[in-house]
Amino acid sequence: MSQYAPSGALFTDLYQLTMAQAYLRSGQTDVATFSLFVRNLPSNRGYLLFAGLENLIDYLENLRFTDEDINYLRSTKQFGEDFIEYLSGFNFAGNVRAMDEGTPFFANEPVVEVTAPVIQGQIVETYLLNQVNMQSLFTSKAARIVHAAGGADVVDFASRRAHGTDAANKFARASYIGGFAGTSNVRAGALYGLPTIGTMAHAFITSFNSEIDAFRAYAEAFPDTTTLLVDTYDTLKGVDAAITVAHELESKGHRLVGVRLDSGDLSKLASITRGMLDDAGLPFVQIVASGGLDEFSIDSLVKNGAPINAYGVGTKAGVSADAPWSDAVYKQVAYSGNYVAKLGMGKATLPGPKQVWRCYKKDDHKILHDHLTSADAQPPESDATPLLREMLRNGNRLGSAPSLESVRDRVRYEISRLPESTRNLSGPDTVSAVVSDGLTSWRPKL
Repeated sequence: MSQYAPSGALFTDLYQLTMAQAYLRSGQTDVATFSLFVRNLPSNRGYLLFAGLENLIDYLENLRFTDEDINYLRSTKQFGEDFIEYLSGFNFAGNVRAMDEGTPFFANEPVVEVTAPVIQGQIVETYLLNQVNMQSLFTSKAARIVHAAGGADVVDFASRRAHGTDAANKFARASYIGGFAGTSNVRAGALYGLPTIGTMAHAFITSFNSEIDAFRAYAEAFPDTTTLLVDTYDTLKGVDAAITVAHELESKGHRLVGVRLDSGDLSKLASITRGMLDDAGLPFVQIVASGGLDEFSIDSLVKNGAPINAYGVGTKAGVSADAPWSDAVYKQVAYSGNYVAKLGMGKATLPGPKQVWRCYKKDDHKILHDHLTSADAQPPESDATPLLREMLRNGNRLGSAPSLESVRDRVRYEISRLPESTRNLSGPDTVSAVVSDGLTSWRPKL
């Protein structure tokens, strides 16, 4: 097996490279602008949250084909030596305008615009779409779950069924900026500085002669941070055993943090468990629920009044199960100073570099509507706020990266400015964007 580790530069579709060679040989190498946007919002989504910007900037700033990459491409015999030599000196030297990470966006609004020599702008398409699509879906899913939880903590348990390790790590980050309290993924915790949170597995309990022996062993190892999983055998007997261990901890000056319910009728079991804990003088012991949860099941639990303090969400969140893909595209909108667009039926695009302007209601400061104009247009309304700003110039980052906490704060603030109906879990409204006449009146010279 080859020891060669391809660089990120090779994460591109083959046709990006074949087009690049054709661009080069035809002399069609002028500056182009590309817009990244979502044609239509996924089902039951009134908005999406833009995420992935930091990966995008890091990728573009460091984009190079290594000597090993060049040797590999040469070995495929698909490219001429002139193009191989061009790639040997390749680096991204373009400009990027984008929304701030954590900004809500709607259909047909560019969240990223890349202006660069056309070959450079073309080659980066695959990576940019991959990261923005995935991370925006993840962050949006997390925000919906947090909204459904109504103030209860939510923790990422998604790693083991995520679509690969990169997706698991990116979900942990995305879910944290979307409002989760932390992650069970230790590597993601190290990568991004996230709080790591965990309980125990059923295997720990079945390794002991009895459930209470397992509980005592874990509590002895972690006397101040233990949450006991009580549904391995009989849930209510498990709660009884947890109460015994909680009192033993109290006698030693410690407290049991919580119990976790992972199966059965969670609403009913949580109510019974809360009563048992309170009757035992343990009102401080929290109830954590897990097991196939998402925003819809959590919303049902909250509406049923289930006394649950925190939720562990995994599979359905980590793959954005109800909306695992979006209609994200990356389209050329200008070349050599001229507007261009696609006019194909059902997939027409708006021409030219753009600006997205956001307008807010004066009474409650919630979003009223957006405007789409050309990038150099004047504000369509006196108080309209431009959302796209320059992030990269000549391939170099402008300013420092925001902290994860500041992005998390932005998400919380921006979501508070969404109309309530836009946040509905099912059948939400969305925010309309008024498209300027200058964009709709353009026609190509055929």
